[in-house]
Amino acid sequence: MTPHIRQATAADREHVVDTLVEAFIDDPVQRWIMSTPERRRRYGRHFFAMHARRMIPMGLAWTSEQGVSLWAPPDQWRESPVDTARLITRAFPGALPHPIRAVRGLLGMEALHPKDPHVYLAVVGVREAGRGQGLGSALITPGLQHADSLGLPCYLESSNELNVPLYERHGFKVTREFAFPGGGPTAWLMWREPQR
Repeated sequence: MTPHIRQATAADREHVVDTLVEAFIDDPVQRWIMSTPERRRRYGRHFFAMHARRMIPMGLAWTSEQGVSLWAPPDQWRESPVDTARLITRAFPGALPHPIRAVRGLLGMEALHPKDPHVYLAVVGVREAGRGQGLGSALITPGLQHADSLGLPCYLESSNELNVPLYERHGFKVTREFAFPGGGPTAWLMWREPQR
């Protein structure tokens, strides 16, 4: 059965945030930054709300009952200084006891973000109840088709090694592994050339 995927709108913002918070509750990087599920729910909301507020109006956001994908068009992947300051102010307390280490890790990964024009898969998340049914593939397909229609590559950072094969099936290749500081988790930086 094919999952029902539709473009997300401003009316979906709360659903998008709720879905991503739950989908990432056990994510290795989220666990490293915020040690308890309560912190991940509380402060993760700020992080995902920022992405939803920015990316849904760009028209590259898709949702279903159990999942979400948010993309950024070329040269629009970076948060504004205002968004970054707002996020640090609201989410910084959740990164205790190592907030500086967390910020250093996230900035280190951001420094490796490709400069060539590309479509950026900022986040894709599926709630536990929706996993194993092809929903992740269904959620990223519209963004891949959009990038292909423009003849542009795609880029993502996977914070979970278990998801790397999914992305590889869609044409992504690992270009680098990034180790977060202080014994933190690894992220897989992946690139996909446009498909014809």
